[in-house]
Amino acid sequence: MDGGGGGALGAAAVHLHASYPEDVFRDFRARRAGIVKALTTDVEKFYQQCDPEKENLCLYGLPNETWEVTLPAEEVPPELPEPALGINFARDGMVEKDWLSLVAVHSDAWLLSVAFYFGSRFGFDKDARRRLFTMINNLPTVFEVVTGIAKKQSKAPNGSSKSNKSSSKPSKQNNSSSKPAKPSHPKDEEDSGREDAGVEDQAYLCGSCGESYANGEFWICCDVCEKWFHGKCVRITPAKAEHIKQYKCPSCSSKRSRE
Repeated sequence: MDGGGGGALGAAAVHLHASYPEDVFRDFRARRAGIVKALTTDVEKFYQQCDPEKENLCLYGLPNETWEVTLPAEEVPPELPEPALGINFARDGMVEKDWLSLVAVHSDAWLLSVAFYFGSRFGFDKDARRRLFTMINNLPTVFEVVTGIAKKQSKAPNGSSKSNKSSSKPSKQNNSSSKPAKPSHPKDEEDSGREDAGVEDQAYLCGSCGESYANGEFWICCDVCEKWFHGKCVRITPAKAEHIKQYKCPSCSSKRSRE
C-alpha cells in the first residue's frame, strides 16, 4: 500500500461527481473505513510502513475503503486537501497507542476537510452542508474508534464481569445474529426509562470499522481489549469462532508479537 506519490489520490478526487450530500458522505465513509483499518486491523503493516528513516509520509484513506502511506501530492496546490505530513517521524519517539491516537486526530481533521472541500466544490448550500455534517456526525470519529472511547460510551457486555462477557459473546453462541450485550452505564438506572432507541442503536460499534450493530450480523469480542468486532471485519465466521477459546483481535495480536 506504500506508494510513490499522491497522483492516484488526486485522480480519485476528479472522479467523484457528486450532486448530493449523500454522494460526498459515501466518499467520506469509505475513506474513513480505510483509515480505521490502517489504525486497527492493519496496524502492524501500517506501523512498518511509517519508517522514520523515510521522507515525510502521509496516511490517506481511499474511496475504495483501503489506505495508503505515501508521499504528499506533488501538485501545488494539491487536488485534495493534504493530510498531516511526516507522521512517520514521531513513530519511535512516542508510546505506540499515543502515536496512533495522534494520527487518528489528524485523520479526522483531514476527512472533514476533504468532505467539505467537495461540498464547496459542488456548490452545496447551507441546508446541504448541514445534511452532510449530520450524517458525518452520526459516525464515531476515527479517534474514538482507535482509542476505544466509542466503546466506552456504550455499555460493557452484561454489566462488568469478564466471565459474563464471555458467556454473552456472539462468537460463543449458536445464534450468530444475537445482539452483543451492552455494558452498564453509570446513569442507566436513573435514565433507563428515558433512553431512546436511536441512542441504543449507536451503542453497538465495531472496533474495526466503527459502524453500528445491525440485526442478523455476527459479532465477536476480543478477550484482551474487550472491543466488539463484526466477524467479517476480522475474518472470523461463526463456525470458526466455535473453536476459539480466547479470541485476540488483530491489534492485540500484533502488540503481543512485538513485545
